[in-house]
Amino acid sequence: MMQIDRLRLVGFKSFVDATELTVGPGLTGIVGPNGCGKSNLVEALRWVMGETSAKRLRGGEMDDVIFAGSAERPARNIAEVALTLDNSARDAPLVFNDREQIEIVRRIERAGGSVYRVNGREV
Repeated sequence: MMQIDRLRLVGFKSFVDATELTVGPGLTGIVGPNGCGKSNLVEALRWVMGETSAKRLRGGEMDDVIFAGSAERPARNIAEVALTLDNSARDAPLVFNDREQIEIVRRIERAGGSVYRVNGREV
């Protein structure tokens, strides 16, 4: 069974700066005070895994996942989420089974579409 190793976010909603979360084996919880980004973190995971509905990500349009700016920080023009999976058991589909890790990256540009890459190859 594949497991999540890492989740990296850049410019996704409230995660304006590059943020990387490492997930260890076993049970993982996401805790913190109101407004710290817990829901945005879960939405980033849903988005990189293929969510196509902006409404399900609490937005009006898919561009709404891109950091919109604040009084202190300018808006970003791109958002990117990378999900790294442990594939040491070789449970992935055959075409991706040549590596111990699989990296899935979804990137969106403002007023553009999103692009997926798996292990560096656009899909």
